[in-house]
Amino acid sequence: MPTSAPAALADVTASDSTLRRFLHGLPGVDAVGLEARAASLGTRSIKTTAKAYAIDLAISMVDLTTLEGADTPGKVRALGAKAVLPDPTDRTAPTTAAVCVYPDMVAVAKEAVADSGVLVASVATAFPAGRAALDVKLADVRDAVAAGADEIDMVIDRGAFLAGHYMKVYDEIVAVKEASGAARLKVIFETGELSTYDNIRRASWLGMLAGADFIKTSTGKVAVNATPSNTLLMLEAVRDFRAQTGVQVGVKPAGGIRTTKDAVKFLVLVNETAGEDWLDNHWFRFGASSLLNDLLMQRQKLATGRYSGPDYVTVD
Repeated sequence: MPTSAPAALADVTASDSTLRRFLHGLPGVDAVGLEARAASLGTRSIKTTAKAYAIDLAISMVDLTTLEGADTPGKVRALGAKAVLPDPTDRTAPTTAAVCVYPDMVAVAKEAVADSGVLVASVATAFPAGRAALDVKLADVRDAVAAGADEIDMVIDRGAFLAGHYMKVYDEIVAVKEASGAARLKVIFETGELSTYDNIRRASWLGMLAGADFIKTSTGKVAVNATPSNTLLMLEAVRDFRAQTGVQVGVKPAGGIRTTKDAVKFLVLVNETAGEDWLDNHWFRFGASSLLNDLLMQRQKLATGRYSGPDYVTVD
C-alpha cells in the first residue's frame, strides 16, 4: 500500500508550490459535459439476469453504516448480524462488504461479524467535521485500529483545502495512513462542501497522491452527498491515476443512495468510466444504511414475482 506519492509523481509533492502547481494544472472540468454524461449513463436499462447480478453485486459492495450519537452495542450487534446474513429467509444472498461504525463500537462490531468475511470499517479523525488537532485525530485512528478495525474512513480538513493549504492536507493524510497500519484508508472529501467540480478533481488527486486506498465522496452528514456527477468525476480520477502510476484506488460514494435503481446507476458509471476492474467490493463501495433494505426487496421480487410486506426486511 502506498504511503506517499507513487514514484511516477513523487516530484509533485516535493513542496507546497510544486503540489499547488500540479493540482491547479489539472484540466478544468466541463460541468455541463460531466452532468450530461452522468445523466445519459443513468438512463441505461438493465433487465432480468443482468439485474439480478447487479443487485447481488451491489449488496456485496455495501458498507452497512450506523453513525449516530444514539448508537448502542445492541444496535451495532444487530447491524453486524444483518451484514453477515442480510436475508434470513434466503441464505444465497451475499454478505455486505463491511459494517461502518464509530471507533468506540469497533470491538462490538468485530465480535458481531466474527469470521464471516465481513469487514469492520471505522470513521475517525474527528468525523464528520474533522475539526481537531492532528494528534487527536491520530489517536482516534489508533484507537480504532487497536480495537480491530480493518478499514479507516477519515475526513480531510476542508477548511485547509479550501484555503489552498494543500500540503497541510497531504501531510495529514500521509500521517493518518501511517497510523492506520494494515487497515485500508478511505479519504472522505465532503464533496458537498468543496463547491466546484475542479475542487473535487483536485481533492481526488491529492488524496491519491497521499496514499488513499479509497476516495470517498461524503460523510452523509451534509445536504449534498454522493451524486452521479461527482462520483463520475472521481471515477475518472482513479482511472487516470492508475494509467499514470500503475496504482489502483477505490471509490466510495456515500449518503443519499437509497434505492436499487440508484445503485444500478452507479454501477453503470463504474463499468463505463473506470471499467470492470472496479466492479468488485475491493475497489467500489456504497456507504449506506437504508439501501440494503431496498436491494433485498427487489431481489425477492425478482425471485418470486411479487413484493413482500413491509416487515420482510429489518428496519434499521
